Amino acid sequence: MSLEGRTALITGASRGIGAACARELRARGCKVVITYHHDDGNAAALAQELGLEAYRMDLRDRPATRDVAARIEAEQGPVHILVHNAGIIRDALLPLLSEEAWDEIYEVNLRGAFLLTRLLVKGMLKERWGRVISIASLSGVAGQPGQTHYSAAKGGLIAFTKALSKEVATYGVTANAIAPGFIETDMLSGLSAAKREQYRLEIPLRRFGEPEEVAAAVGFLASPQAAYITGQTLRIDGGLMTA
Repeated sequence: MSLEGRTALITGASRGIGAACARELRARGCKVVITYHHDDGNAAALAQELGLEAYRMDLRDRPATRDVAARIEAEQGPVHILVHNAGIIRDALLPLLSEEAWDEIYEVNLRGAFLLTRLLVKGMLKERWGRVISIASLSGVAGQPGQTHYSAAKGGLIAFTKALSKEVATYGVTANAIAPGFIETDMLSGLSAAKREQYRLEIPLRRFGEPEEVAAAVGFLASPQAAYITGQTLRIDGGLMTA
C-alpha cells in the first residue's frame, strides 16, 4: 500500500476531510502538497505538522488557479495523485437561490476540478501513472432539497469522473469519486442538536462518519492495489443509501 515516490495534491485541505487525507497519504510515504483558500492558520499548522508545502488558491479565479498549478509543478514536480476536496455549500430553496450563489457553487465544486485536472493530468499521462480522486457527495447521487445548485455540481463531478476514467485508462491513470454522507466536519457544526439527532437516527449505523474514514478510502484508491478500479463512485454513508 506504499506510495513512496509519488506526489499528491489535495485541494481545500486545511481541515476536515482534506486534512485527514493529507495525514493518510503522508503516512503512506507520499509527498503531499495542499491548497487552501482562507488563511486561518490551519493550513500552516498542518504543513508544519506533516512537513509539507501549502499554497493559497481560489478556484473561482481561473488565471490565479493556472498560475498556482504551474508553480506547484515547477517547485514540487509532477503531480501523481490529485484529490479534489475543495468545496463549498450554500443551502437555499430554488425560488430563493440567486444566480451568484449558483455560479459560486459551480465554480468551486465543479469548474475548479475540471480546470485543475486539465492542467495536471498531462503529467500523469506522460508518466503513465496517476490517480484522480474527487470528493463528491450523496447530494450528487440522490439530490437534496435546498441544494439544487450543490447537487447539480456534485452530480456533475461524478459524471465528469466517469467520462474522464474512459479517456485516461489506457495511460494507467484511474479516476474515481467518493460520495460521503454525514461526516463530522464544519458542514455539520451549524446544525441544531435536534436536527443532528434526527439525521443520526436516519443512518443505519446510528452515527456520523469521521474524516479519517473518508481519508482511508482515498488512501486505498490512490494505492497500487486499486489499479483495477476506475470510473466508480464509492458511497461512505453508514448505510444511509443502499440502492
